[in-house]
Amino acid sequence: MNLAAMQLKTPTLQTDALVVKGVSHSFGERAALKDVSLEVARGSFVILLGLNGAGKSTLFSLITRLYDNVSGEISILGHDVRRRPTAALQRLGVVFQSRTLDSDLSLMQNLEYHAALHGLSGRDARARCRNALERVGLLDRGDAKVRTLSGGQARRVEIARSLLHRPTLLLLDEPTVGLDIGSREGVMTIVRSLVEREGMGVLWATHLIDEITATDRIVLLHQGVVLYSGSVPGFIAAAATDNVRTAFRKMTGSPGAALNGDME
Repeated sequence: MNLAAMQLKTPTLQTDALVVKGVSHSFGERAALKDVSLEVARGSFVILLGLNGAGKSTLFSLITRLYDNVSGEISILGHDVRRRPTAALQRLGVVFQSRTLDSDLSLMQNLEYHAALHGLSGRDARARCRNALERVGLLDRGDAKVRTLSGGQARRVEIARSLLHRPTLLLLDEPTVGLDIGSREGVMTIVRSLVEREGMGVLWATHLIDEITATDRIVLLHQGVVLYSGSVPGFIAAAATDNVRTAFRKMTGSPGAALNGDME
């Protein structure tokens, strides 16, 4: 194969971590997503912002192939999730909203089991598990049972688990729900460091205004429709206001939302 052909078949370093184009999805007569498009560049932290029921979890289910997208396109690092699902999902790490660790197993046992699902075993798997726990600050708790952890620590283990196969894109669906302020900040610090130090692309779904920083990109999803996609300053300017909370209220027509950092 010549060089030109290889360049056509292999995603380049400039390829976005995630591209969603024109995706719609319905449950019977109810449209959950309507012509949704967004991009997550490598090394970027993108906030998928919306109230409960906005369609965030449905979008995540389409990206991860829990649901089949029958309209539009979804690609991960240039690999279409329908036509090349294995290549696409190998580059994807996910932290779902529901907790999925086995509380009767240790941290290492949970990670080793997940590594086996990715075809990793033996010395390489153990090394990756130890490295992942170290990256989330829990290597010293490797032999502890999950049931002994705080909610924030359990979330950090789930992040560690999502990193075992060395993904390029990380999806997190409401990862800080139910956590105290300190735990929320700890989880966000870990994930933001993955963006800054390792160039990972992150799509962080949340309904919490105070999880947004000025350098993030925002995708505002409301009733299945993308109302805004771009920078935080652009979001504020588009609503002709001076802060994210008020901009959200004006764009969505939700006057009671976003109080005390919580949009529920």
